[in-house]
Amino acid sequence: MGVRGNFWDILKPYARTEGFDFLRNKRVAIDLSYWIVQHETAIKVHTRNPHLRLTFFRTINLFSKFGAFPVFVVDGTPSPLKSHARIMRFFQASGIDLSSLPVSDGTSVERNKKFSKCVQECVELLDLFGMPVLKASGEAEGLCAQLNREGRVDACITSDSDAFLFGAKCIIKNIKPNSQEPFECYEMSDVEIGLGLKRKHLIAIGLLVGNDHDLKGVQGIGIETALSFVKSFNEDEVLDRLCGLGSGNMLPIAYEGDLVNNLDENTTKIKLSHCSLCGHPGSKRSHLKDSCEVCISNNHQSCAQKPIGFKCNCMSCDQDKKEKEQKKNEAWKMRVCNKISTEPNFPNKEIIEMYLSNNHSNFTDAEPFISWKNPNLEMLIDYIAYKLNWEPSFIRQKLFPFLSTIFLRNIAKNQETGLLYGQYEFDFIQRTKIRFGHMLYVITWTKNGHIVNKNNVPTTTTHLEDSQVQEDDESVNNVHVDNGCLMTDENMDLVLAAYPEKVHQFMQQKESKESKSKKKGRAKSTSTPEDSRRVQLNITEFYRSSKGESNENLKENDSSSSSVKRNVTRGNLSKSARRRLLFG
Repeated sequence: MGVRGNFWDILKPYARTEGFDFLRNKRVAIDLSYWIVQHETAIKVHTRNPHLRLTFFRTINLFSKFGAFPVFVVDGTPSPLKSHARIMRFFQASGIDLSSLPVSDGTSVERNKKFSKCVQECVELLDLFGMPVLKASGEAEGLCAQLNREGRVDACITSDSDAFLFGAKCIIKNIKPNSQEPFECYEMSDVEIGLGLKRKHLIAIGLLVGNDHDLKGVQGIGIETALSFVKSFNEDEVLDRLCGLGSGNMLPIAYEGDLVNNLDENTTKIKLSHCSLCGHPGSKRSHLKDSCEVCISNNHQSCAQKPIGFKCNCMSCDQDKKEKEQKKNEAWKMRVCNKISTEPNFPNKEIIEMYLSNNHSNFTDAEPFISWKNPNLEMLIDYIAYKLNWEPSFIRQKLFPFLSTIFLRNIAKNQETGLLYGQYEFDFIQRTKIRFGHMLYVITWTKNGHIVNKNNVPTTTTHLEDSQVQEDDESVNNVHVDNGCLMTDENMDLVLAAYPEKVHQFMQQKESKESKSKKKGRAKSTSTPEDSRRVQLNITEFYRSSKGESNENLKENDSSSSSVKRNVTRGNLSKSARRRLLFG
């Protein structure tokens, strides 16, 4: 969706991959329709109301796992052009002849009732989450881009490439939560540097190859041709040039780097003769007497035979090549201009005005509407249990990381807050954890008044099973249950801001235990001389010479060697000492 002709492939070389903390404490505008249309491919098996399931898990992931502040945007009333283009797309996908396509009468057609119902249910879910939901006057990606351009949000999450045409600065196209670099990000500044194109250039490309509001574009012009053509103009004149060509006004086109203008108009073109033997300027008759200057410089007594494919680089030939290339380029551009001038009703000025508009909302100021509230917990649990048929205990477990993030943020801001979930309180930091290359704290939450024996809780690094847990695209941070307590994975900076004294206490305990383990390791690595002599005698006996012995003696030696190996393995020696003794 967006600009047609594989527009994303042109931008792909300038994409960035960002890490876990890219969106932390940042506002991000989300095209909600983009999530809803993804549910058919994201959910591999049949599930009840997959659009709600996807929205539920992804909202928790963005808010708790990545630390972002989501702002959801839904589509408003589609423009008549968008409605007509949607009908045309349906005809094309169904194989119906486009000649039977009804003529647009300038009225808007709402999306089908099933999709509208999905959107409404997701909006109800997000309202219970306390997330801000904005309704655009037209396209959702247009309002997302406006919020990003005005600095109200830091990025947009959408797959519609025409968000750049609406003026977006940063677009996140793909999210891969189970990787070290989960975000595929496109910055407009990178596109400007890499392709040399700005916003109006991209609008011109969208008009030439087609977009969501005009699927046809200009017949015979592809994405590569459009890209090369719009580069010939600067940003301020490119749309005016297209309007002039579309009206049939074939004005002279001033191209950047015009080679003809650089030539002196009073200079008459003189074509120098070239030797047919060596290919250098001059006649062959004159070169028979004396070799030319170029051949003399190459230590030839006479002109040498020119190699196959030889091209002269003299001033006359170079000027001739440039003029031929210029004529070829101008002829190509004139063919493109002729195609544009013959396209009826091109360009559509309504589309240009829509892309350049700065009012894609139904309100005068977006700021008061962008606010995050505390979730309506009980109604949220009842809503999910009814719509998805989940057990309330399962819903509470999945919501716990979302609520713990809100709790820690309130503590960091010194805001008055009660117990988490009304009954849990922050107890201590259990251990550090690495998940997809990202460092986290494992936090233990206990019920108010519940006592935990901290001496029985391991404080080492993550267990193997913790570091190898696989998650699907909609999973959230795992919540572990141990001894009546809950454990969650939390961001280190957030925990430090909320409970600096707890972090300081944990770091001191960790340093003391590391020092103790080092001392124990040094004590185990040192062995007494008597033990070493006893072991060396056994190994010497085991490796005594067996030359000339019978096969029976060899079998006895094999049995004795295995017994000695077992003795060495079971001995109270360090791992390195046993490895040296057993394997030399």
